[in-house]
Amino acid sequence: MNHSGKVDQDDIMRARNVLLASGRRTPREEVDAYRVLAQVSPASYLPLLARALQRLSYDTGTGKKHAACLALCEEAVAAARAIDPAEPARADVLYGALNSCQRELYDLGRRAAGLAMRAEMLAMGRAQAERSGDLVVKGLHEWAAGLSGEGRYAEAADAMTELVAAILPNGPGDGSLAWSLLEWIAALHDAGRSGEALAAFGTLVSTEAVEAANDRVPMACHLYSLIGYAQMLDTHGRGEQAALVRQEALALLTELADNGERKSWSGYQTSFWAVLLTISGAEGDRPAPGEPRPPSGAAPMWWSPDAKRRYFDSRHALREEVDALAPRATEDPDRHLAELVRLHRVLTVRSAVYWEQRTHLFAEHVRSLFDGGVTLAHRLSQHDPAEGRRTLARGLIDRSTFHAAVHEFRPALDDFRQALSCLGEAH
Repeated sequence: MNHSGKVDQDDIMRARNVLLASGRRTPREEVDAYRVLAQVSPASYLPLLARALQRLSYDTGTGKKHAACLALCEEAVAAARAIDPAEPARADVLYGALNSCQRELYDLGRRAAGLAMRAEMLAMGRAQAERSGDLVVKGLHEWAAGLSGEGRYAEAADAMTELVAAILPNGPGDGSLAWSLLEWIAALHDAGRSGEALAAFGTLVSTEAVEAANDRVPMACHLYSLIGYAQMLDTHGRGEQAALVRQEALALLTELADNGERKSWSGYQTSFWAVLLTISGAEGDRPAPGEPRPPSGAAPMWWSPDAKRRYFDSRHALREEVDALAPRATEDPDRHLAELVRLHRVLTVRSAVYWEQRTHLFAEHVRSLFDGGVTLAHRLSQHDPAEGRRTLARGLIDRSTFHAAVHEFRPALDDFRQALSCLGEAH
């Protein structure tokens, strides 16, 4: 551009030559060329500029961010906003730019700004759904996750209720329904809407039962949903119903121990187990007000980067806290043993979710934690039989599901039977 503010013809020629030249051009070269050409032909080049800026901000090939990632994302949003509102492609380009930008804002801990962008994405999704007649509103899932991450559980529950109502009539489809049901259950439970949460859990269990019977999902996923359902029933004082559900789980686990899965699966069922583990462990694991938290019931891929850091980095402090509390629990079990059991379970759940995301060999990193949880629960049951036996049953069920997650179905069955014995439900 020259001093008069007009684009120099030589700059235009160079930009066009870059785009027309044979051979591979770098993302930086693309951005520089589109910046020039967008000034002379905005209708043609602003969408290309917005997308090129997003590619430059984050290299998907290497997984590395540009040093000026946020500035590039914000420029992409500005370029997308500058597209003529009458242009049909504007909505998709702007939505994509906002999505990239909100992720970077969350990564930098600017959650309020990130949530504001998610609100704008949702508004765009609603407008698009109204025009198209589509019942599924784009952006609703991200909005619900953002609300849950801020502890705005009632609003998150409403958003997930709207989303599930739109997708449930279509059936399980590609399997995404089950993951949405998990988030719906957790949001309703966090919002204190226990009756609705249990009804939603019943929907998940029945869905997984049908899908497993038709070999469309692993039997293990049906097992985990049954066990999680029973735990939530217990939490809300429905012990008789919980006992019946555990008998269903026992029958299914017995079949798995005798015959294994009926077909081979890719391994996503382990992630399904990990998410259900976070739901069952949520009662004893609430962050302090103002701290970022993972959206309830969501797989870690949907967590904001700052929530991931808080959740996973806290394992080190938890380990130190558990180690420091252990001798005090030995000296004065009345005061410290129950708290040691609770903290150890929080550490176990966080570690299991962390390692499950990183390696298929995660078992070697967390096996001792599940074993340690059972050992501590045994101690509590000997010291305080009334409280300890239920705690021991929970520890055994936790370890049973861990064994199932690593395809050790016979030890999983042994632990589950012991848990039922602790609960007085063995037959």
